[in-house]
Amino acid sequence: MAKYLRTSSITAELENLIRDARKELYIISPYLKLSDNMKELLNDKEREKVDVRIIFGKQELAPTEMSYLEKLKYVRLYFSKNLHAKCYLNENKIIIASMNLYEFSQQHNREMGILIDTVNEEDKEVYDDASSDIESIMHNSEDFSYIQAPQKILNEEKDSGASNTRREEQKVHNYANSKLLTTKELSQKTGLSSRKVNSWFVNNKLM
Repeated sequence: MAKYLRTSSITAELENLIRDARKELYIISPYLKLSDNMKELLNDKEREKVDVRIIFGKQELAPTEMSYLEKLKYVRLYFSKNLHAKCYLNENKIIIASMNLYEFSQQHNREMGILIDTVNEEDKEVYDDASSDIESIMHNSEDFSYIQAPQKILNEEKDSGASNTRREEQKVHNYANSKLLTTKELSQKTGLSSRKVNSWFVNNKLM
């Protein structure tokens, strides 16, 4: 069953949730300012090659925060201007709380939260519903993970039946070849979905 969390409990359980992440980690917080301890936890996830998705909003990240996060290979950043939700999720647990991922909130504010663990079968549906909403927020956010454009022309497809895929890939390549663009910008310029654009970079081992 769900567990009620007070301020100190939210901080402790959030650290546990991050430490326990083995495949994926989602951090959703309008205001994002990372403490040294949080950076250490993210550094651990980087070494463990855990896919981390951070969605923030309300204001731009401070240059120091952005510079730090951009150096992490397994972190993807998304900006959602209307974001007010605060939620933290790994492959098994989710915390929904009033607390932003902001050091001041953790130290000075009085917060409330709920921890849901899929080890309890009755809570799995709640976890799945929240996970679905997080995916929706992410796909409707601006991708801040700037992509380095490829420098080589794509290899020709051996299978002539893949001509449609080839044309779609060439669209992405044509726009990405000369400058840095976000996934959203590439999607708008090519008319392809963000998912297809992402797939192209993944398939070509560029993401």
